[in-house]
Amino acid sequence: MMSINHNNILKPAKTNRLGRFLLLGVILLSSAFKSNNTAFHAFHTSLTEMRYNTKSKGFEVSLRVFTDDLEKVLSHDNQNKKIIVENNDKNDALVEQYVKKHFMLVNSKNQLKAVQYIGKEKEGDATWIYLELPMSEALSGLRLKNDVLIDMFEDQTNIVNVFVKEEKKSFIFNAKTKIFTIDF
Repeated sequence: MMSINHNNILKPAKTNRLGRFLLLGVILLSSAFKSNNTAFHAFHTSLTEMRYNTKSKGFEVSLRVFTDDLEKVLSHDNQNKKIIVENNDKNDALVEQYVKKHFMLVNSKNQLKAVQYIGKEKEGDATWIYLELPMSEALSGLRLKNDVLIDMFEDQTNIVNVFVKEEKKSFIFNAKTKIFTIDF
């Protein structure tokens, strides 16, 4: 981490190149987050939150992906037929089929846990996908596979935060690491 000497902030522009570079970087990065579906973004990332619900004995899952990336992979998987993700049920079957193929949880007895698709919600340039994973057995020796969008984008990174009671564990999935063991 770089420390900033606050005395240098007010110096002439010649010595403040880093500040201008950082400002340009912020502007370029923020332009990647426009609500326009056709906006280019230079990175491919998903964010997943898995929370264990002790009452229902299962994981509640929220998976956030860029909508244009999801549309691209769904179109590719459907003979390049143009798929548009919207806030309706029109393409839920395609989203469900894709997610169930690429997001899986196996228990310590090597049994695949059923993924229950709840729905999706488009929000700006992102789509939230909601799932439930019933899990009544012990939460140790679980294996989680998350290769969502990795088949389409070799630089895809999937960040998963798993919460059980007050404990949080984070995992980073990519083309080299598609499966992690989870123990609580």
